[in-house]
Amino acid sequence: MKALPRVVIVGFPNVGKSTLFNRILGKKKALVHSLAGMTRDSLATPCTIGGRSFLLVDTGGLFGVGDEPLSEKVRERAWREAREAALILFVLDGKRDIAPAEEELYISLKRTGRPVLVVVNKVDSPVQEETMTAEYYRLGERNVLFVSAEHKLNIAPLEEALVSALPGAAPGPVEAQALRVAVVGRINVGKSSLVNRLAGEERLLVSRSPGTTRDSTDTVVLRDGKPFCLVDTAGIRRLAGTRDSREKAGILRARANIRQADVVCLVLDAGEFPTRQDARIARLAEESGKPLVIALNKWDLAAGKAAGPRVFREALFRKLGFVGYAPVLFISALTGQRVVKVLDTAEKVYRNASRRIETSRLNRFLAGVSGAHPPRLRSGAQAKLRYMTQTGVRPPTFILFLGGRGSLSPAYETYFLESLREAFGFEGTPLRLLVRAG
Repeated sequence: MKALPRVVIVGFPNVGKSTLFNRILGKKKALVHSLAGMTRDSLATPCTIGGRSFLLVDTGGLFGVGDEPLSEKVRERAWREAREAALILFVLDGKRDIAPAEEELYISLKRTGRPVLVVVNKVDSPVQEETMTAEYYRLGERNVLFVSAEHKLNIAPLEEALVSALPGAAPGPVEAQALRVAVVGRINVGKSSLVNRLAGEERLLVSRSPGTTRDSTDTVVLRDGKPFCLVDTAGIRRLAGTRDSREKAGILRARANIRQADVVCLVLDAGEFPTRQDARIARLAEESGKPLVIALNKWDLAAGKAAGPRVFREALFRKLGFVGYAPVLFISALTGQRVVKVLDTAEKVYRNASRRIETSRLNRFLAGVSGAHPPRLRSGAQAKLRYMTQTGVRPPTFILFLGGRGSLSPAYETYFLESLREAFGFEGTPLRLLVRAG
């Protein structure tokens, strides 16, 4: 997998960096909010324009936000991205004059030695462009790009300038489709720390303050040459208990990430689990139909771990029995203990969720399971299982035809699915069973 050049969007808070990011990308990837400080981590996504492939990177504001406790870390991350960029898009707000600190920032960006394109956003009309031109050309740039990311004005000239300014020959496209693993969990269980450990560097902001991650952030890592896209999400909790509207937006995005993932990795805190909120998130994962891996983090600090993983696993599934199909990993993002197994296990459960079973094999299974444990209906009467077939994958979905009317008893349906999972190796994935009267 070839490294792609990084095109990094920088600027003060609330100048429209995330809106511009989404517009260039052609889809809503970064969260946009009227309040400053929505973006904390850098958000990098592969993009191709005019045959040129690159990583488009959205960053947090390079200036403090009044109610933002992590402003310094956000700035440090944005500066790091700027220094590693192949091209910098310096975004200004076309609704106001350039601030003195923005002039200083522009000079500092030029000193990095990276090519810089000055992009004036929120320019919604030619009249506005004419009246504000002199203000922005005083930076000394010959080619200032006036755009409106929100209204899609002058985006094509910006994209042409971007492609022209990219240095070097065009690299090839990403060779393999990355497996998308949504790293989810409640607040402060170590989701960003886990992604950082797997990436081998501090790619995401980590803080003891709850709710550090607001937007969802993609990090691509390689394991034995195979790409994985780790989607770090905002901590999920009940919206009713959330006052910050930016955090609410992050929670809604995290829920969407579960639906869009290939695999869900639910991170729990080994010191306090499973909580009611853990159960809610596990339920979201189960309802999504996505394969699931449970990572019990902070295992190095867990009290009573001498009792062994078996005791912890039993305690976990006493409350989360509805996801009892998920493998449990005992990890420490702090020390790196067993974290790489998250990737290996994610790949395994995805393969399991993609498995198709021939109808002949299913019906041999059906005969065996009926003979070992005769089926019962909800009414208590004995049922006759005629035949079954698989109709879909991810999740594996089956239709079971009964000889007569009625529905299977819940206890027998649970037994049937557990037997099906064990017989065909469906560990890590939910199963869907549709029962029809034949």
